[in-house]
Parts: sequence; structure tokens; C-alpha cells
Amino acid sequence: MTAPSPEPSPAPSPSPSPGRLRLAVQLRLAGVRPGMRLMVHSSLGGTGLRAELLRDALTGVLGPRGTLVVPAFTPENSKTSTAHLERIRGLDEVGVRAFRERMSAFDAASTPSQGMGSLAEAVRTAPGAERSAHPQTSFAALGADAERLCAGHRLESHLGEDSPLGKLCWEGGQVLMINVGFSVCTAFHLAEYRIPKPPLRMYECVVKVNLPGPQRHRQEGEWTAYEDVALDDSDFAVIGDAFPDSRVRRGRVGGASTMLFSLPEAVDHALDWMTENRR
Repeated sequence: MTAPSPEPSPAPSPSPSPGRLRLAVQLRLAGVRPGMRLMVHSSLGGTGLRAELLRDALTGVLGPRGTLVVPAFTPENSKTSTAHLERIRGLDEVGVRAFRERMSAFDAASTPSQGMGSLAEAVRTAPGAERSAHPQTSFAALGADAERLCAGHRLESHLGEDSPLGKLCWEGGQVLMINVGFSVCTAFHLAEYRIPKPPLRMYECVVKVNLPGPQRHRQEGEWTAYEDVALDDSDFAVIGDAFPDSRVRRGRVGGASTMLFSLPEAVDHALDWMTENRR
């Protein structure tokens, strides 16, 4: 009787590349720890860092209980944003109307982020990534809490309590800035929602709607208007300059400078500053 052939051993998992291991060590030195809920802002141009390699190094350090979050905003999906107004500059009324009729509706599954950098796109397009459904200020995430953090992002809460940013703050998230300064610190926006009676304004953007009846399998865009806090980042660099340096851990990853700090502490600082200085 022929003995059964032994079952083949499972193939070993591929070892991390030397470049990823080096980045992982640098991220640990910069303060990133396993299990963190970490929001990352980055600008990788000129740093020599590759977005996919950095993404994999981040998720590797955060481990199976950690979560990586990035802004995946689409500011051009608007009638009033600076990005949109720049696109229609010089067009007459007919041209503006035609341009807006051609604008694609936001689709969380496929619409690229705009101006958020290559790391944001590397996270958004990674297998298993989640993305919140806001048509202008969505977030993308990978990891243990990705689905929960991205769920329930209300239209009337760009960056408020009912956004992934608000959830991250309540749960003690951290912020890592790579090669960028406080002028783009999204965390400060949450403070604008916590000011007593914050100023409000109207927003408009294109969202996907399902057609009824026989056309229910088709989707098309529809302009929708809503009211939310009037967001203003013009003083964020000044707010950041006033953030105590003792609350910021500085380091380097690849060729880029980094800042790591507590999201709740940053929001509390911004709220105090805005309450005293904004009128």
C-alpha cells in the first residue's frame, strides 16, 4: 500500500522589503505605535518616498488592531469652492452652465481624491479600503476600525462630530504630518464646529441618485444644496505656531520631516485659540 504523499507546506509570507523595514523603523522612531488610530497628512513630492511603500510601512507598524485614515477630499465637486471657481475662471455664463452639466457625480467607490496627494490615493485604492460617503470631504481608511469610522458621514457635517474626523477625536486618535505644516491641519476644522453658534453657509455639490422604475439600474448626478459650518483655514498656520511644541513629537521619515500629535489636544487648542481670536 502506497503511503499518502505529505501535504505541501504553506508558502511562507513574503518578507517585507528592506525599504519597508527601514521606513517602519523610522515611523516607530517618529512615534507611530501598534494599535493607533492614525490620520496622516502628507506631501511626498521631492521626498523620495513612494506612496505604496509608505502605506504598507504604516499599516505594518499599526498592526492588525490599528487603523490608517487619510483625507480623500473632492473639493472641485462644488459651486463655491476655490478649486471649482479656479476651474471655471474666464468662462461666460453659458460656458459655466455647460461645464457644470458635464461634472461627474461623486462616487465613493471610484471618484479620485483631489489635491490630497499620492498617499491618499494609495490608501483609497488599496484592497479592503473603506471610504466615507461625503461628496466633498470624504475620508479613506485601512485597518481594524476602517468600516466603522467611515460609516454614517452626514452631508451636513463636512468635518464635524458626524464625520470620521469627529469619531477619531472622540476615540483619542493621533495625527501624523509628513512634509506638511499646520496650514493644512484638518483637525483644526473640528474646532470650528465646537465654537458656540458657528457661522453657517450654503454648499452645493453633485451626488449620484438612483433612477426609479425601469431605469433603476442607471445612476445620474443631481445637484444638492445643504447648510453647514462655514469652514475657514486661513489662520491655521498661526494656530499651529501657537500649539505648544511640547505637545508635538518631531522626527524624520525618509527625506521628510514629521510631526505627530494628539488629535483631541490639537482640537482643544484650536478651539481655545478661535474663541479668543476669531470675531
